[in-house]
Amino acid sequence: MGSSVVFQQCLISSLHYQQPNHQFVKQNCPPSRTVRTTQGYGGATRASAAALEATTPASSSPASFPLLNPPAEPQDSPASQLELADPDFYRIGYVRNVRAYGVEFREGPDGFGVYASKDVEPLRRARVIMEIPLEVMLTISQKLPWMFFPDIIPLGHPIFDIINSTNPETDWDLRLACLLLYAFDRDDNFWQLYGDFLPSVEETTSLLLATEEDLSELQDQNLASKMREQRKRALEFWEKNWHSGVPLKIRRLAPDSERFIWAVSMAQSRCINLQVRIGALVQNANMFIPYADMLNHSFHPNCFFHWRFKDRMLEVMINAGQRIRKGDEMTINYMSRQNDILMQSYGFSSPVNPWDVIPFSGNAQIHLDSFLSVFNISGLPQEYYHNRRLSNDGDSFVDGAVIAAARTLPTWSDGDIPPIPSAERKAVKELQDECQQMLAEFPTTSVQDQEILDSMLEARKTHEVVVKTGQMSVGVLKKALAQSALAGLTEARARIFGHVLNPTGQRSPHKLLRKKLIGEKVASWYPYDIKRDDPLIMAREQQELMSEFAEPNKLHL
Repeated sequence: MGSSVVFQQCLISSLHYQQPNHQFVKQNCPPSRTVRTTQGYGGATRASAAALEATTPASSSPASFPLLNPPAEPQDSPASQLELADPDFYRIGYVRNVRAYGVEFREGPDGFGVYASKDVEPLRRARVIMEIPLEVMLTISQKLPWMFFPDIIPLGHPIFDIINSTNPETDWDLRLACLLLYAFDRDDNFWQLYGDFLPSVEETTSLLLATEEDLSELQDQNLASKMREQRKRALEFWEKNWHSGVPLKIRRLAPDSERFIWAVSMAQSRCINLQVRIGALVQNANMFIPYADMLNHSFHPNCFFHWRFKDRMLEVMINAGQRIRKGDEMTINYMSRQNDILMQSYGFSSPVNPWDVIPFSGNAQIHLDSFLSVFNISGLPQEYYHNRRLSNDGDSFVDGAVIAAARTLPTWSDGDIPPIPSAERKAVKELQDECQQMLAEFPTTSVQDQEILDSMLEARKTHEVVVKTGQMSVGVLKKALAQSALAGLTEARARIFGHVLNPTGQRSPHKLLRKKLIGEKVASWYPYDIKRDDPLIMAREQQELMSEFAEPNKLHL
C-alpha cells in the first residue's frame, strides 16, 4: 500500500512537470497549427490538483523555471520608431529570388535602414541574412573591355558608345550612371520598380546636387572646390552626349542635367566594388546591388559581403561570433577613409571617425607613451582601441574621437628613451597655440551651426548636410580643439604631468590612471612651481581679465 502511494505521488509529480512543457510548445506554435494533447495528461492533472498542492514544493512551481516563464515584454528600440518598408518593396524582390532572413527594412527621416527582426546568438560561423541574385543587379567591369552582368545593353545601342567614350581610369561613376538610366528605361527591368524606393533629388544627401549657396556655407573650401569640379565634370559630360542631335532613346534617359547628376550621385553613394567570379571569369566590377545598398555605414560593422559563385548570388552575412539583438541595425563598413572623402562620396561624416586627421603645420611632437597613457589607448599603432578598463569613472572622452586624435597628433618614440618634461610641455604649448589659431579661423562655432540648422524648418537635404558637416567634421574639430585647448587641458595636463613627472621612475600608466590625477598631486610630484616655468599654463589672472573684456561677445564653445 505504501509503495503504491509513493508511486502515485511520483507519477503526479512527473505529470506536473510535463504539463507546462506541453503548454509552452502549444503557446509558441503558429496560430494556424494546433497541438493535440492526450486525455491522460489533462484528466490526471485535474483529478490530482489537491495532491499536487500538497506534494509539490514551492520551489518546483513553473515560475521557478526560466524556460517556462512567459516571454518578456519587448523593449523599445530605435528601430521601433521607424516605419516598416512598403510591402511592395519586399514583393518585387521576392518574385526575383531575393531572400531576407531575420531582418526587416525600415524607413525614417534619414532614409532606409536594415534592422534585426529577432535576436541572433553568436555562432562560430557567419550567418546569412540576405541573398541577392546577379539577375537583379547592375554591374560593369572596372577595366576594358566593358562587360555587363547581366548584359542588358543590346548590340549597337548608342548608350554603349557613350559608355565607351569615358576615361577608363577615372569615369567609373559616369559609366554606372549611364547604365542606371538605361535600366530605368527598360520596361522589363527590375530597376524600373526598385527606382521608386531610391532617394529623390530633394532627399539625396550628395553634395553634387548642392547649390552654390549651400557650398558657400561649407566651412571646408577644399571639399567645396572638389564638389564644384565634380559637378562641372558631370555637367560637361551630359552636355557632350545629350545634345539636341542625339536620338530620342538617348535623350529621354536624362532630359535635363539634374537628372543625370542625380544618377551620378546614386553611383557614387550606392556603388559596391566587388571581385566576382562568373563561371571561369574573375572580374573586379562596379555594382548596383539592390537591398544590400540599404545597409548603412559603421566603423564597427556587424555584417559583410560574400560572393557565392556557384549560383551567382551575393550573400550578406553576420560576422562570426556577433551577438545581434532585436532592433539592432545591420551595418557594413563603406571605407576606412577620412571625413572629407566620406562627405565627397556619400554625403555624411562621422564625429567618431578613427581615420580622420587634423593637419598640423608645426614640428611639435608629444611622446607616444605620454599620449597613449593620457587617453587610455591600447593596441598597436594600426589597431588602436580605447581601453575602458583604464578609464576613471565619469571619463568624458569618446573612444572614436580619442582614437582619431591618436592617429592625428604628431607623436614620437625612440626605443626606451623616456619623455623629457620640459620638451613635452613645450610641444603641448605649441600644439595648443596652433589649435587656438585653427579655432580663430572658423567664422562660426558648432553651437552657432546648430542654431542655424534649428532655425530652418524645411531645409533642403543638401543644405542640412552642409550645416551638419559644420557640426561633424569642422564643428567637431572646433569642439574637440576648444575642449582640448581650453577646458579639457586641465585634466589632460595633470594626467600628462602625472605620467612624465612621476618621481618613482615608473612609466606604467595603469597605476597612475587608477588615481584621480589633479593639479595638486601634480604640483606635489613636481619640485618646482608649475605656474612659474610651465608655458602650457596661462596666467589665471590674465585669462580672467581677457574673459571680462570679451564678456559682451563671449565665444560659445
